[in-house]
Formats: sequence, C-alpha cells, structure tokens
Amino acid sequence: MKKENRLKELFLTTFLISASTSGGYAIISMMKDKFVNKKQWIDEAEMIDLISIAQSTPGPLAINAGVLVGYKVAGMIGAFTAMIGTTLPPLIIMSVVANCYNLVAENQFIRYLMHGMSAAVAALLVSVTIDLFVNLTKEHSILNYILMVVSFLVAELTDISYLYIALFCAAGGIAKVLFLKKNVGN
Repeated sequence: MKKENRLKELFLTTFLISASTSGGYAIISMMKDKFVNKKQWIDEAEMIDLISIAQSTPGPLAINAGVLVGYKVAGMIGAFTAMIGTTLPPLIIMSVVANCYNLVAENQFIRYLMHGMSAAVAALLVSVTIDLFVNLTKEHSILNYILMVVSFLVAELTDISYLYIALFCAAGGIAKVLFLKKNVGN
C-alpha cells in the first residue's frame, strides 16, 4: 500500500474511532479491533505494549494511543496524522457543545444517550481488561501474577497514585529482566 494511502486510511480510521467513542479506555478496544484484527498493521503483543506506554505517559490516553499506533504504522508522519485524526472529533464536538450548552444540558434525550454510552463503555472496559489479562498470563510468570494482584490491592485499598503503582511494576519488570540476563550470562 502506498504511504499516502496508508496515511489517509490511518487518519480516517483514527478520526472515526475517536468520533464514535467517548475516549479513554473505550478507544483502546476499537483501535485493537481495527489495527490488529482487521487491518493487521500491528500484532496483538505490540498493541498491548503500545497501550501500556500510552497509559504511563502524561496526557489523554486516546491521543497517546493514537500517536503510538500512528508512529508504529508510518513513523513520525503517521504519529502526527493519527494525533490529528484522534484530536479533531472531540475538538469539533466540544466546540459545538460549548456553543449550544444550554440546549444540550437540559435535553433529556442527551441524558439518556449518555447513560447508554456509559453502559457501552463499561462493556468495552471489561473486554480490554480480559484481553490484557489473557496476554499477561500467557507468559506464566509468577512475578506477573504477583505484580497484578499487589497493584490491584494497592490501587483499591490505598490512595497511592497510579503513577507510583505503574513505576513500581515497571521496576519489577526491569529487575526481572536484569536478573534473568545475569543468570543466563553465567
């Protein structure tokens, strides 16, 4: 496929995904479906890695994920293209909503629409969580299970920032790799 065509397809795909989701984790499931399952531009393991990086970097998850997928697919120009594609729909929607706020805020239909979208987002979150869990457990590493359980408990039972939990898990993964590298080298 020509680079121009791939960039056009990347823009349209990220634009449509961003326009049809409410952002956050919901967009991840749709990106996985489009870029891994349908277009096969990246594989599932790469997508999981990109999601992990997107979650640990500052900024909106949807834009971070879009930029990383775009970079993986078409380099820097792909990252820029995906960023524009992911950013435009919320920008357009928020501009319209800001100009029509009173009409939207008082509209009962819009309230029902938002409640319905909440249910769909919850279902997408469950789907992404199951995918992440299945991929994590493929390695059968006891450290992965320990980090997962400890992270969950710390997140649920304390007020410790998710950033610190992610950094702790990253340190655990680095320590594991360094330990394995040291033992394999001996």
